[in-house]
Amino acid sequence: MAQRFPTVAVFGLGTTGRHLVDALVRGSRRVIAVERDEPALRRGRAGVAAPESAVEFTTDPAAAARADLVVEAVPERLETKRGLLARAHADCPPETVFATTTTGLPVTEIAVGSGRTDRTVGLHLFPLGPDREQSAVEVVGTPLTADAVLADVRELVRDLGRIPVRVADRPGFVGGALTMAYLNNAVAMYERRYASRDSIDTAMTLGCGLPMGPLAQLDAMGLDTARDSLEALYERTGDPRYAPAPTLAHMVTAGLLGVKAGRGFYEYGVGGAGRGGETDGLGEPVPARAVRRIGVVGSGTMAVGIAEVCARAGYPTVLVARSEMRAKEATAAVERSLERGVRRGKLAPELLTEAMGRLTAGRELQALGACDLVVEAVAEDIDVKRAVFADLDRVCAPGAVLATSTSSLPVIECAMATRRPEDVIGMHFFNPAPVMRLVEVVHTVLTSKEALGTAHAVAAALGKRAVDCPDRAGFIVNALLFPYLNSAVAMLEEGWTTADDIDTVMAAGQGYPMGPLRLLDVIGLDVSLAIQRTLHGTFRDPALTPARHLRRLVEAGHLGRKGGRGLHLHER
Repeated sequence: MAQRFPTVAVFGLGTTGRHLVDALVRGSRRVIAVERDEPALRRGRAGVAAPESAVEFTTDPAAAARADLVVEAVPERLETKRGLLARAHADCPPETVFATTTTGLPVTEIAVGSGRTDRTVGLHLFPLGPDREQSAVEVVGTPLTADAVLADVRELVRDLGRIPVRVADRPGFVGGALTMAYLNNAVAMYERRYASRDSIDTAMTLGCGLPMGPLAQLDAMGLDTARDSLEALYERTGDPRYAPAPTLAHMVTAGLLGVKAGRGFYEYGVGGAGRGGETDGLGEPVPARAVRRIGVVGSGTMAVGIAEVCARAGYPTVLVARSEMRAKEATAAVERSLERGVRRGKLAPELLTEAMGRLTAGRELQALGACDLVVEAVAEDIDVKRAVFADLDRVCAPGAVLATSTSSLPVIECAMATRRPEDVIGMHFFNPAPVMRLVEVVHTVLTSKEALGTAHAVAAALGKRAVDCPDRAGFIVNALLFPYLNSAVAMLEEGWTTADDIDTVMAAGQGYPMGPLRLLDVIGLDVSLAIQRTLHGTFRDPALTPARHLRRLVEAGHLGRKGGRGLHLHER
């Protein structure tokens, strides 16, 4: 079969253009790389990894007349893109196909402006995603695009070792619509001083397994590119989620454009390595109380995981469950987990014996009286947690730090159930606790510096990375993650595309560990709905209203993987 599009012209050698040139050369295409002037051409050429012999670099736009496919990868401005393709229309034969790499602009309008309505497609790449085989590319058709053209472009994407995902010409498509709102939300969080730059990025990489934090991702993308994409999306939709955070405009005006300028949210040295400035911890020495013994209240998955982590780290650990049977089951669960570690070669047999020797379990809260830190990990119900904290206040020694592992409820509610709110703090471990390295340390307006310092010191001793944040619904991770997940459900409900395609775009395109809909099924749709309701109830933002499809699935008892059916079907 003849090779589709043997010669491709790429206009613009920014991040996306360079990524595309390299992919095309690896796919055995002849490439004509076009820039607006010699300085821009030199900068672009320096960022292309492909051998120079495989690429024709030029400032002459008429060179595109020799191409079978013309791809524009210029800045996100409608008139710029339309004008470039209109000029190419005059230079190129009628059979040449055009593609736009826009994130936020309408492909249909670009196609009309180009003069080739039936031969223009969108080609939405993910240059910051994994540069590997089987990454995703969104292929965007319009109501006017010829089916044969779409088929040829999808085949080209396959030839390049990528996964073509056909999507309709909606604002942002799938990847841009979900990603840009999430990134903008992260800037807003930083702008409001809710969390530091490093805390935000560390939370999302360690808590969600993302390939890079949102602020680092914006730096790599280019803050001007991000702002222009958000402006285009906001203009098309009027959706406040896309109104660029003022900090973006301020930084762009100041020339702080990210990696390409040497400074954005981070400073960059030779090779683009980020450095400088902030910390994801406390930033200054804070006194901490001595912790010799740790207590855990609960017997579920999280309580068992926290108890295992503490015992493995060398702390005598006391687990208190609601019955002797549940205490024995929790102990057995810890032992099974440690045995798996031994079988996999991750834990020496003698360390299993030592860890189990440090763990005791029972049903009497009085056993926690000698503990210096007690972590509550019971059901995510504020009344249940308040009752536990009232009991802990009664049995724990003065000066003991009392922590809740809640992922979404107000820590201050737990604190006010005691007579020592200054000693109460949040320590949000992530599941599975023995594996996940992140702990969100959550302080209320009453938390003492000593309690805060103690939580950070213990987290470090457990081998965890602690990020500090105030007591606000969602803390860092859930406040950024769940609006993104909720938007993905709304996208499915509105018929943008299939659940599998949404997940493919975000997993194989952006490089996320799994797509948003599959992640919701893993978390549990009932748990996810409860967190989304908490966010909506706290902030009263209409954009945080739980997606109707999510509510209906929970009402029908389709709770995700644990029930065999949710947004996907699961084998049981």
